[in-house]
Amino acid sequence: MTGTEEPVLFHTAGRAAHITLNRPRALNALNHEMVRRIDEALRGWKHDPSVETVVITGSGERGLCAGGDIRTIHDDARDGDGTASAAFWRDEYHLNARIARYPKPYVAVMDGIVMGGGVGVSAHGSVRIVTERSRIAMPETGIGFVPDVGGTYLLALTPGELGTHLALTGAQIGASDALLCGLADHYMPSEALDAFSDDLAEMPVRDALARHVQRPPQGELAARREWIDACYAAPTVEDILNRLLDHGDPAAKEAAQILLTKSPTALKVTLAALLRARHLGPIEQVLDQEYRVSCATLSTPDLVEGIRAQVIDKDRNPHWSPATLVEVTDTDVERFFTPLGDRELGLAATDTPEVAW
Repeated sequence: MTGTEEPVLFHTAGRAAHITLNRPRALNALNHEMVRRIDEALRGWKHDPSVETVVITGSGERGLCAGGDIRTIHDDARDGDGTASAAFWRDEYHLNARIARYPKPYVAVMDGIVMGGGVGVSAHGSVRIVTERSRIAMPETGIGFVPDVGGTYLLALTPGELGTHLALTGAQIGASDALLCGLADHYMPSEALDAFSDDLAEMPVRDALARHVQRPPQGELAARREWIDACYAAPTVEDILNRLLDHGDPAAKEAAQILLTKSPTALKVTLAALLRARHLGPIEQVLDQEYRVSCATLSTPDLVEGIRAQVIDKDRNPHWSPATLVEVTDTDVERFFTPLGDRELGLAATDTPEVAW
């Protein structure tokens, strides 16, 4: 199932229905068509008594999904009026909410690279599998964007200030750290995935998990909690940066150097979004906020410049505007949270029954 004719494949095997993201040459990056097809399939399977479990995987050897198709967003923000990107995000965030509330077990196999939009179609699921190959990240500040797809909801729930660290730096984490941060539920070696998938066709998810789940290898973040919690609890990005630079741990100074390469505007908006997400309540409220922020980025220079530097020209040398943190004012940040009127996402106004399975 690794052909490139269809961008997303669907099949059923016994009790389980399978979604396979199928753009391996683009590391299964999500486009609008894929989002619509996945959403349609989930709506159909929700009422299909023959489907007891839904499983999402990625084709190819590199990972589940590297994120959204940001080349298309770049072109729309640079040459268009942003309506195509806004329409994509609207449907994508609705899909994220559907996954979070799905009434049947939704098993996300987070093997290999899982970033950005890939987190959105996996980490909101009810059963999230990581392997020794998992590399999970929300790297948006590096392209002048802000964590979306419910990312600020997930990162706001992490222990201490781990989510702030991951959101601002875009750092990649492995299996154990994903479990620590609440982005995953179970670890199994990648060599067990095929047998696990076969078992899902024949038995309930809990029984299949019992056959294959193992103890994960040791992670890194638990040993770094002291400086992460101390430094990222600061109220502003400038204060966070100063604490990191002043801390004696070399890893803290390394994090500071990483922050200095990110979009100053994106850093400040990301911190504000995370702090607000902690008090917004259910995921629908947070997705509504993320939609306002995402739409606002379309009229800023950093989104186009960040994608240009990282993905289009690949010179890795973005010229941010404003170029420094001190130039980004509170008024500049507040603009990203301005209500959209009749263009609001409106998820919080919909019924959101609790998941039960």
